[in-house]
Amino acid sequence: MRAMQIPSDHPLLLRIVDDLYAQGWSQQNIFLPEALTLELAAECHKRAGEGELVPAAVGRGLAQEVREGIRGDHIQWLEPGETLACDNYLGLMESLRIAMNRRLFLGLEDFESHFALYPPDAFYLKHLDRFRDDDRRMVSAVVYLNQAWLPEHGGHLRMYLEGGIDYDVLPAGGCLVVFLSGEIPHEVMPATRDRLSLTGWFRRRANDVFI
Repeated sequence: MRAMQIPSDHPLLLRIVDDLYAQGWSQQNIFLPEALTLELAAECHKRAGEGELVPAAVGRGLAQEVREGIRGDHIQWLEPGETLACDNYLGLMESLRIAMNRRLFLGLEDFESHFALYPPDAFYLKHLDRFRDDDRRMVSAVVYLNQAWLPEHGGHLRMYLEGGIDYDVLPAGGCLVVFLSGEIPHEVMPATRDRLSLTGWFRRRANDVFI
């Protein structure tokens, strides 16, 4: 069965592109269909129950290390062809990649993504998504998989915007947040229950090519 995709000129994708152009970020509270959100949440829980999600590290390459005082999520990277639900999600992200390239000329070549599960009280301190020695990550995309999430559950994504504005996103199921990876600092606030998401990055070709 073919993975889910939508036309690059779909109004939802055009809203995201327009937001990125105007302000560097976009929030769409209804992005994933409810059925797909439930399927992806179940897949995340399944992988966590089977021990496939591992503590996330900070840093890159040989400098990577797990530091729970900085981030406390457990992750597993996605690969195409694992499940239809994951392929449908990747198909939607491919539609968004095409839309951004056609209208913003970002030169986005690929997309990498992982499941992320934050246990209760886990957090991720303020950071940027682009590495200092690797400029390939251009646009970050977070899709939330949490059902019946209430403000008192916490777990907000806090973005630090221009003008000293702190903007909080409730991690409710089906919501998508997209932002420029190298320009918007953000953090994940602690929650009172498991917090599930799919976190990914649209990447361009690296500026420095080593042969």
